[in-house]
Amino acid sequence: VPNLQGPRYVSPVPSGGFVVSEECGDVKVFMSSRELLCSLSSKYGHQFGNPAGVCVDMDGSILVADEQRRTVHLFPEHGAPICLVSTGLRRPAGMACSSSGHLFVADAVENCVKVFKYCVRPP
Repeated sequence: VPNLQGPRYVSPVPSGGFVVSEECGDVKVFMSSRELLCSLSSKYGHQFGNPAGVCVDMDGSILVADEQRRTVHLFPEHGAPICLVSTGLRRPAGMACSSSGHLFVADAVENCVKVFKYCVRPP
C-alpha cells in the first residue's frame, strides 16, 4: 500500500480490509482490495494529535489510541466518535480488544498494559 504518511500501527478489519494509523495525524481504512475506503479525520471531522495503536472490535468499530492527547476514541460505523479513555494514560501505544469487551492498551511510559472494560453487551 503506497502513499502512507509515516505508517505506525495496523489492524485487520472483519470485512477483510485493514486500518492504519499515520504519524502525520490521520487514520486510514482500506478495503480488502487495498483501496482506500476512508480517512477517519475526514469521515468524522476528528482531529488527532498523534494516532498510535489501532484495533477493531467485534461490532466493526475502530478504536484509536492518541499518543499526544493521551486518549482512546471509538469510531463506530455509524454515529459520532466516543472518547473511551480520557485519563490514566501517559503514552498509549499498541492496543487490542477482546471479544468480551476488554480493551488492552500498552502504556510506553509506565511500562505496562492497562485493561479497560468498555462494552457490556453480552457475547
